[in-house]
Amino acid sequence: MEKRKKSIAVIDGQGGGIGSAIIKRLRETLGEEVEIIGLGTNAMATGAMLKAGANKGSSGENAIVQTVKIVEIIIGTTAIVLANSMMGELTPKMAEAIASSPATKCLLPLKIPEVEIIGAPKEPLPHLVDQLIKRVQEILVT
Repeated sequence: MEKRKKSIAVIDGQGGGIGSAIIKRLRETLGEEVEIIGLGTNAMATGAMLKAGANKGSSGENAIVQTVKIVEIIIGTTAIVLANSMMGELTPKMAEAIASSPATKCLLPLKIPEVEIIGAPKEPLPHLVDQLIKRVQEILVT
C-alpha cells in the first residue's frame, strides 16, 4: 500500500506574494515528497500560489474552513489566526477554523499595524522563510 504524502496548507490573501514565496521554497527544498495546497482568501492569491508550485488550490471561506481540518501543517503569517485581518479578507470563521485545526501551525510574525508580538525577531521575510523551511523539515521527520 502506498504511503500518503504529508499535506501542507499555505494560506495567504491579497496578491498571494508571501504564500508564493513560501511555496517556491518548499518545492525547492522538499520536492514532490509533500502535497502543497494553496488556500487563498481570494482567487488572485490562490492563482499566484498555484503558479509557484502548489499541487492544488482553492479560494474563499468554505475552502479554507474545510481544508484546514485535513492537513498536517498550516503555514501563513500571524494574520491567518486574526479575524478581519488582511484588510478584512480573513473572516472570523476562517480564523477560528485555522486556530482550531489539529494541524501544526507555522506562522511568520509579520508586522500587523494593530498587533505587536513581543519578542518576535525583526527579521526580513527571506530569513523568516529560511527558518520556516527548516522547522517544516523537522516536523516532517517526526
